[in-house]
Amino acid sequence: MTIKRLLVFLPLLVTVILLQSYFWVPTFSDQVKGSDRRLSQYISGSIGDAQILNPILHADTTSGAIVEQVFDGLIDRDKNLRFRGRLATSWRIYEETFFAPRPDGPTAEALRDLIRAAVSAKSVPWANEVTGVEIAAAASEKVSIFLPPAKKGQKPRREAFTLAYPARVKVTLKSVDQDFFKKLIILLGQDAFADDPAPYLPEGLDERVKKAALGRVNLTEHNPVIIFKLRQDVRFHDGHEFDSGDVRFTYESIMNPRNLSPRVPDFEPIKTVETPARFTVKVTYKRLYSPAFGTWGMQILPEHLLNKKALEAEARSLGRDLKKFTMRDSGFNRSPLGTGAFKFKEWQSDELIRLVRNDDYWEGPAKYNEYIMRIIPDPLTQEMAFYAGTVDSYGAGTHQVERLRNDPRFQVFSGLSFGFTYIGYNLRREPFKDVRVRRALSMAVDTRKIHKFVLYGEAENITGPFVKQSEHYNKLVKPLPHDPKGAERLLHEAGWKKAGGKLVKDGKQLAFKLVTNNGNESRKAISQVVQDAWKRIGVKVSLDRVEWAVFLQKYINALNFDAVILGWRLGLEPDLYQIWHSSQTNPHQLNFVGYKNSKADDLIIKIRQEYDLKKQVGFAHRLHEIIYRDQPYTFLYVGKWTALLDKKIVVAEKGAGGKSSYRKIHPTPTGNYTYDFRKWLKLPVNPRFEG
Repeated sequence: MTIKRLLVFLPLLVTVILLQSYFWVPTFSDQVKGSDRRLSQYISGSIGDAQILNPILHADTTSGAIVEQVFDGLIDRDKNLRFRGRLATSWRIYEETFFAPRPDGPTAEALRDLIRAAVSAKSVPWANEVTGVEIAAAASEKVSIFLPPAKKGQKPRREAFTLAYPARVKVTLKSVDQDFFKKLIILLGQDAFADDPAPYLPEGLDERVKKAALGRVNLTEHNPVIIFKLRQDVRFHDGHEFDSGDVRFTYESIMNPRNLSPRVPDFEPIKTVETPARFTVKVTYKRLYSPAFGTWGMQILPEHLLNKKALEAEARSLGRDLKKFTMRDSGFNRSPLGTGAFKFKEWQSDELIRLVRNDDYWEGPAKYNEYIMRIIPDPLTQEMAFYAGTVDSYGAGTHQVERLRNDPRFQVFSGLSFGFTYIGYNLRREPFKDVRVRRALSMAVDTRKIHKFVLYGEAENITGPFVKQSEHYNKLVKPLPHDPKGAERLLHEAGWKKAGGKLVKDGKQLAFKLVTNNGNESRKAISQVVQDAWKRIGVKVSLDRVEWAVFLQKYINALNFDAVILGWRLGLEPDLYQIWHSSQTNPHQLNFVGYKNSKADDLIIKIRQEYDLKKQVGFAHRLHEIIYRDQPYTFLYVGKWTALLDKKIVVAEKGAGGKSSYRKIHPTPTGNYTYDFRKWLKLPVNPRFEG
């Protein structure tokens, strides 16, 4: 065949290949004619294959989706985003605090007696919070610190030494109190506390190490403690009973450097994980860090299948080097086994992953017999597969929602994303150092136009850095008005005068470059809308769009930009340290706009150290107000995700007498429509609901 004839047939060939991929299994209607098996299968689609089906090792979305079905964590969140127990039935959080007495001051025993007397007499307002005051015997602790490079080009040097603590005072509190030592100072005086670790450091230490230790070794300690009570009679899929040893093993596996777990930062604040009883776990933290509690949503591994003895046996059976064989090499990662609602069945690379129902699941078996993840790299093929019924769900684009919302074959869900899109200003540069300029630029942009015409209405205003659905988001903060004339007045106050349609100061026009990444059509359109809005008030803006890797390296990490369009995808924890704290403004850090505000810094620290939700929310609302007032970002919108689901899928429940009843799938207040997935069932025809 000539090249010319081949080119003629090439489009037909591509179409045939796509159709072969699309019709890899019978259509929904064909399957129903033959059997009801398809009704008991939930089939989802993914553009990429899973990489590793291990909860402490995976780092991709597809692996995570499978892991969530196969494994359970100690906790998760309920419909309203509050924590609820899963493998843990309950928990208690309290605090153990320690402080060392000053060498030339009162002894630990004398200070202990002073505190006990004050608590007994209730002469201090915090007396009812104290459950114990005692002496912690002299002890030693291994400490590691990193020294900055002595010369340019050298790597940081790690130094380890043993710190010899003297006898210390230990005060146990009913709850965590980040201000406890401030309260204690009022009673004992500042001079009661040792603040210099030098007397407790080993002799012969390098002076650089001693100097570094002064800033890294704290002789007052906040040690939050969580006591988890575990669910009993839970079994892994092989019948082995789950207990506290599996929780401790999961933590140790994460922290084992041989496993290279990406979860290490989440669990680094932990000091010890102990198992005082078979179904009790005690977790002690080495510092205040309230987001750490949420990390116990981590799915738990089976110790008996992955401990040192089991891995060595597997290595021997494979003829592998025992010293080099790690958890990452285990066959477990392609054939996982957990305590979840579904058991692993098969994995055909780049085709499908099949799970089957766990009939012995502790919460009761799921309605579906099978959970299947099909790997469909082409988005068009995935869409066609959904229309044909060979997958049950589809993440539709914003441009498709209105067209499909009234289609009788589908149910449509949408909700606010956990994050937002913004214009970030480089506050190190003029004219962005002036808050009036930043506020004016925000007021000139009509975000409603972006929501309506660029995002087809699938977006909302946002005014701050927290997830909009969370309690931490301050709903009382209202967006700046779209007010081009008001924007011009602010710029005039800042010294920018309008002449010939241009804003000029000291003979120079107000001009800068707005940069974003290539390949994102929404951001491309937004940049043009924003450019036009700013042009109307006399600001000259040039646009630049570059490939993602170049964008990060040339502009963001190098802090070499005027203004950028970007977005944050956020978690539910309100810890904003990396994005907003003034210490995080260096190259390759996340506060690349250079935002610095001492009041904001203080609140950021208070939020990450506060364990009382009500107090934490109060701090967050104040931080929200400060950041929005300062306008380091023009907050553009929070987008909506959209999902389509086969209309035959319902929530199936059993009422009195064991009779089955069906109801529509309703999303939670936060938009989560899969919350009741274990109760989902597919019917042969579209259901009819009363009312």
